Amino acid sequence: MTESISPPRLSALIGAALLAAGRPVTARELADTLDIPEGTAQRELEAFAITLAAANLGFVTEAVAGGWRLIVPPALAARLSPLLAPPPLPALSSAALEVLAVIAYRQPVTRAEIEAMRGGSAGTVVTLQERELVKVVGRSDAVGGPLLYGTTARFLLDFGLGGLEDLPALQDGGFSHLLRG
Repeated sequence: MTESISPPRLSALIGAALLAAGRPVTARELADTLDIPEGTAQRELEAFAITLAAANLGFVTEAVAGGWRLIVPPALAARLSPLLAPPPLPALSSAALEVLAVIAYRQPVTRAEIEAMRGGSAGTVVTLQERELVKVVGRSDAVGGPLLYGTTARFLLDFGLGGLEDLPALQDGGFSHLLRG
């Protein structure tokens, strides 16, 4: 470590980092940037979140996608909707949500596997890629080397998940067949 950072300065640097990044910042990234131990960065992020919430300034931190970001609390966001941009995209169709669920729970997965699990077309993969919810993560060893699809960090952000381990458990019925190998 090059220099010791005072607690008030460290708090200011954390707030500035979260604001400037415009995306979730991990404790590791913060530690590397500020030249502090990762454990210290994690503790300071948690303390910053508590301090910010207590200050009631109209924005708070959120732990999502493996990092921390600044957000407007949902209770305030509705009132500010004219200022918030861009307008939300249309809701995903039920077919797109089904394809997204197959990819999320079974990734990495090929288009043929998606179609076999759904019993129908996986044409909405393109839409999901355009929305940056899924991406190509490699190629299968199967004949022809079909593309493998997986979810993105944007998927985690849009669905408020810290990681794939936060996906809800599949209930009997529904998509339970996705868990069978």
